[in-house]
Amino acid sequence: MANTAFSPTNSVTVTSAANFIPEIWSDEIVAAYKKNLVLANLVKKMSFKGKKGDTVNIPSPARGNASAKAATDAVTLIAESDTNIQVLINKHYEYSRLIEDIVEVQALTSLRSFYTEDAGYALAKRIDTDLVQLGRAFNGATVGTDDYATSNTTTKAFVGSDGTTAYNSTSSNAASLTDAAIRRTIQRLDDNDIAMDGRFFLIPPSSRNTLMGLARYTEQAFVGNGDAIRNGEIGQLYGMAVFATSQADTGAGSSGLDRICLMGHRDAMVLIEQTGIRSQTQYKQEYLGTLFTADTIYGVKALRTSATSTASNASAAFALAVPA
Repeated sequence: MANTAFSPTNSVTVTSAANFIPEIWSDEIVAAYKKNLVLANLVKKMSFKGKKGDTVNIPSPARGNASAKAATDAVTLIAESDTNIQVLINKHYEYSRLIEDIVEVQALTSLRSFYTEDAGYALAKRIDTDLVQLGRAFNGATVGTDDYATSNTTTKAFVGSDGTTAYNSTSSNAASLTDAAIRRTIQRLDDNDIAMDGRFFLIPPSSRNTLMGLARYTEQAFVGNGDAIRNGEIGQLYGMAVFATSQADTGAGSSGLDRICLMGHRDAMVLIEQTGIRSQTQYKQEYLGTLFTADTIYGVKALRTSATSTASNASAAFALAVPA
């Protein structure tokens, strides 16, 4: 026999609270998160989920050279030489909303859809921005020392007009992207023996506008590949996928006006996720509302940015400075 001693008519059930079941929020957030990622989808990604610790060590062995075999002589042994790259898992970002009961009662269900999509967008934007900032260390620059987000004059990013002139953040000599700069940057990747497969070219909206004004890119060289188009992909350029993102606008120049184009290979950077996108809800009686929070824990690191002659650490990506 059912216990009727305490049987309120206004109990919160899985039916009445369906809009705030955490699993539903999570599914929608992950979808929006993946939809908005651009650069994070192009670089190496490693999962650290379910593991303890705050540092991931990635071995970086040097490539060996072939030796001529002399008759009757023993083979030439190659000594092991490698370095260790440490990636700190030190980034924890969250997105939170407190939804009061009156809102739940009166608002349209589309409000929840907005919050979930907005959470996914905000977290994806944060990750892409952190990866774009690593571009300041390309070409052998040191972030905070001679990268082109400071006022130093000994910068190593190239201006977009020719791809050879060093960017000067004091005089802000960035120039519009040109075909010569693109071809010169491609040659740098070729000279460093960077694999063709896995290359990408990331540009800001201003550079996309430049490319769309050049007939050769809108006719044959700059068209979609006809296959599944990835997030942000706008075409092909000399056999390399081109992606546009507003995140390439940020952190590129002391004035905040100059922007960045990144051409590189997926092995140039790594994204390590310790906690993927998760969402949680908790009813806060003191506020008569539901607290909704989405968060993620991750770390990013530039892997191959030193533009030296050795094959083990030759730069796998280069930065081009372009104006706003």
